[in-house]
Amino acid sequence: MPDSLLDIIEDLQAQLAAGAARVSLRVLDPDHGRGRFPGEQVEFQGQRYVHRPLRVWIDLADRLNLRLMTPRPTADGHLELRFERLDPAASWHNADHPRDQKTEKYGVGSGFSRVSKLEDPGFVLDLADALARAKLGPTPRILDIGCNDADVLTLIARLLRPKPTRMVGVDHSRSAIARARERLPDPAHRLVEANVNNLAQLEPGLGRFDLVLALSTLHSPGVDDRAVLRHIVKDLLEPSGAVIIGVPNCRYVDGELLHGARTKNFSQPELSLMIKSVAGYKRYLQQHRRRVYVTGKHYLLITGAAL
Repeated sequence: MPDSLLDIIEDLQAQLAAGAARVSLRVLDPDHGRGRFPGEQVEFQGQRYVHRPLRVWIDLADRLNLRLMTPRPTADGHLELRFERLDPAASWHNADHPRDQKTEKYGVGSGFSRVSKLEDPGFVLDLADALARAKLGPTPRILDIGCNDADVLTLIARLLRPKPTRMVGVDHSRSAIARARERLPDPAHRLVEANVNNLAQLEPGLGRFDLVLALSTLHSPGVDDRAVLRHIVKDLLEPSGAVIIGVPNCRYVDGELLHGARTKNFSQPELSLMIKSVAGYKRYLQQHRRRVYVTGKHYLLITGAAL
């Protein structure tokens, strides 16, 4: 009888616990079972196999903190799957930054700057859908709080083409804002170096916006998320405006994007704090007459659109 998935997991975990840096499996090429669901039987060359799509092995690598190397096809219709243990210390969170320049933890040249959400298909597709739900007018004003180097603003400008956009980005990193100004040189845009907790001090110069973004910002250490969100809704949004809040549900380790955040003494992601934050943001936006949608995978997007 073919091994169950639990048998496979236990075998891999035993090898890893014994100190193995790499483990491998030989499985039937999933192409021979295309159209079948995981767990269905597949007959191939007179033998019966359990069908497991490649997604199963990708998800398994994610949950065991492993890197799935490029599968190698064999001459007899199978795949050799090779898994490599990730280095938990190889995370941008562990990168050094000058203690007297805390604002540059997320700046150009930091570990964070190596990460691009724009290479996550889910983020790009989910953001495009969120923009469609925002129902922006023909010449929207857009504010990105915690814009970093304006990578997301440049993506939004492309997603909204041919609509002309006027964009304002705020971030506390001097190097990131300098890069943002290079990316968005049009004088119609404004990039401001400022602490997001001090948005009120920038009034009335900022004005009101048709869309306000706060992606991976409200949860950041030192940010008073409730105060910032209250300021967004009451002072920065047009009555017909929309807000998109991004909450990360992932982490980056050794070049890999993994599901969820790790919590001490938990072997798998513990999601209660993330769920609490999302529920709180959703409730607040609903109380202020916004139709709210929650979408996403590695980044959850809470979109509050005008009724």
